[in-house]
Amino acid sequence: MGGRAAVEAAVDKFYDRILADNRINGFFRNIDVKRQRAKQKAFLTYAFGGAPNYSGKSLRDAHKGLVEKGLNDTHFDIVAGHLQETLKELNVPSALIKEVMDIAGSTRKDVLNR
Repeated sequence: MGGRAAVEAAVDKFYDRILADNRINGFFRNIDVKRQRAKQKAFLTYAFGGAPNYSGKSLRDAHKGLVEKGLNDTHFDIVAGHLQETLKELNVPSALIKEVMDIAGSTRKDVLNR
């Protein structure tokens, strides 16, 4: 996706969007946003082949508490939309955006603990 600097820029802009969106920012209350951004950067670096392993929680475990608080398909779609718009804003090529969105979409069942 363009290396470490690109992932860092994308994650920072992505979380800025999420935290500004009243439809979903309640899920991020009382969390260490700096730590959350770092975890997301590590996960994306791994997911896109930039790291050989990932030692964080599984998607199911990481989102279980949020699902218990009401996280659902609508919220997943909002987050995915912010991801797509962030990538567009960063002028990521459309073919790569599609690849990223396909990967993100493939996580829906795990994120929503289905």
